[in-house]
Amino acid sequence: MQQASQATVILGGGFAGLFTALHLSQRNYSHPIILIEQRDRFSFKPLLYELLSGELHSAQVYPRYNELLASSSVTFVQDTVKSIHLEQSQVTVASGRIFNYRNLVLALGSKTTYFNTPGAAEYAMPFTSGEQAIALRKHLRHRLHQAIQTSDPARRRLLLTVAIIGAGPAGIELACTLADLLPIWYDELGGDAAEIRVVLINRNKEILKGDVNSHLRCTAQRALKGRIIPVDFLFDAAVSKIQADGVEYQQNNKTQILQAGTIAWTAGTAANPLLMNLPVANNRGRLLVTPTLQLPDFPEVFAAGDCAADSDQPQPPTAQVAYQQGIAIAQNIQRQREGKSPIPVEIKMRGTLMKLGLNEGVANLFNKVQIPGQPGHLIREATYLQLLPNAAHNRKITTEWLTDELFQRHRPASYMQLGQTPWLPGVATLAAGVIFATPLVWRAAQPMQFQQNLHWTGVPTLLNQLAPPAR
Repeated sequence: MQQASQATVILGGGFAGLFTALHLSQRNYSHPIILIEQRDRFSFKPLLYELLSGELHSAQVYPRYNELLASSSVTFVQDTVKSIHLEQSQVTVASGRIFNYRNLVLALGSKTTYFNTPGAAEYAMPFTSGEQAIALRKHLRHRLHQAIQTSDPARRRLLLTVAIIGAGPAGIELACTLADLLPIWYDELGGDAAEIRVVLINRNKEILKGDVNSHLRCTAQRALKGRIIPVDFLFDAAVSKIQADGVEYQQNNKTQILQAGTIAWTAGTAANPLLMNLPVANNRGRLLVTPTLQLPDFPEVFAAGDCAADSDQPQPPTAQVAYQQGIAIAQNIQRQREGKSPIPVEIKMRGTLMKLGLNEGVANLFNKVQIPGQPGHLIREATYLQLLPNAAHNRKITTEWLTDELFQRHRPASYMQLGQTPWLPGVATLAAGVIFATPLVWRAAQPMQFQQNLHWTGVPTLLNQLAPPAR
């Protein structure tokens, strides 16, 4: 079955693909919009730690595409892309269907790579989707139940040891979360929380090396040591093999083994293999694009997120970049259809955010001001919740989150367990709510005055990106 050749086909339902589709729909785009994605749910990757811990639930950060797109003009197709033929303007999917397109958006994301490490694909658990976060939660719960039932100290130590491969942002955020979470879960079963061990394994001595968050290294190191169970480090350790119950690694020219009942893999990703077969230039699988995010030889094709690389203005593969690229691509596709020239994309980095434990994080605003601890946690979650797709979903979830924070629902731990005072989150949440609500109300009531008075601060631009005004 072939679709109309006027269709805009979007491959991949991550941040870049989904937001391209939604923003085209919001612009009353008159041509068919087809989003092809192999999964039935959208994974809000920055908040997968909250899905794992239970701080947020599936409906909030792991919603179904059919629900997100229900009120849009986007046609959702759950299928796997098998081949892309740029010369014929065609895409073939696993079911055999062929989609012809007028515009194509490549937003297939990346794949977990194990660097040919023996046993890694079989025994290590990746952490890049809602499905994987839920699987890891079930696995950890099972290990804790096994541990409480065994009288063998050596066996219990193995079951209670978690090895996390990779000390990039994902590895650090996962380690901080588990070092707070697992002692609480195990304590609830009647176990000794002091027996829990979380070990971060890294190939070199530096955490966050080469990452956009590298300047948060000291803050992250303090957080790793400040959890309920301090995180252990194995640095300068090159993982050589993954086994069912342990990690083999090379350190100081010696082969050693860390016994572990859970092995999580956050060490790296690679470009989607489909992109390597395209007859266009790429950089390690990421397609080289123009400043307008078009392929130079195929101007009807756009690429974004982990699929694209602009050699003149390289961008980190983060959610906020993909979000802005999705909006920009929607704008440029519409301009193309109207006979106008696409315009270069200007990505504005607002800083970075990291989760550093339960109810703890750091907000690095505009790469100038670091706000750590519980205030950083609240800013991080509030910022990400504003990026949730679909305005109705966004408002609903943000309201639920504020309610949960105020009434302390869905919390995996008491504040006594976390060494926190119960009134602080409520006060901080109210303050955060006032801080976020005030400019929104001002903008809605007096948009011109709001723009004129705060233009110099960058707040109007930031607010327009996070919460576009109603049209």
